[in-house]
Amino acid sequence: MTIDVQILTGAALEAALGDVAALRIAVFRDFPYLYDGDEAYERRYLSAYRNAPGAILVGAFDGSRLVGASTGTPLAHHDPAFAAPVAQAGHDVSRVFYCAESVLLKPYRGQGVGHRFFDIREAHARDLGLSHSAFCGVLRPADHPARTSDYFPLDAFWTRRGYAPIPGAMAHFDWKEVGSEGEVTHDLQFWLRAL
Repeated sequence: MTIDVQILTGAALEAALGDVAALRIAVFRDFPYLYDGDEAYERRYLSAYRNAPGAILVGAFDGSRLVGASTGTPLAHHDPAFAAPVAQAGHDVSRVFYCAESVLLKPYRGQGVGHRFFDIREAHARDLGLSHSAFCGVLRPADHPARTSDYFPLDAFWTRRGYAPIPGAMAHFDWKEVGSEGEVTHDLQFWLRAL
């Protein structure tokens, strides 16, 4: 199948926000995030990509259907809670682009879309004059009871792209987890690469 990956701006970005919110809720509900998402929160969160300086939203389409999305923004313009662990690890956050999330429906995985998401965001970061790219991923124990038999960590994929964990750069964020009564604190490891 042919998947069209493109940068969304203006009216196309605005039109896609609801679908991106639905994708985030669907994909992040699975292990390892186990996110029990809320559409109203998602729309508020994603609206930042409408006006944030240097932000990017990339969509993956099967025909007219949005099947994947990826976002990013200069780390200095993102939530300070994301920048703090990177700065505390000794990195100049004004030089770092933050690859926020990549979500892709399962039937479309393994066809190079994840690489395209990173290629586009990294090229965008270079165009902005930034020197590094970073992201963070949730940490889960290998024996977590919700881990499914078809789950495989993305560490090898990230490593092949030149990313490495930043020693000591951990974020701690709360979200409602599937099956929990309220929000749960999660540890996320930051990864970084030079562009």
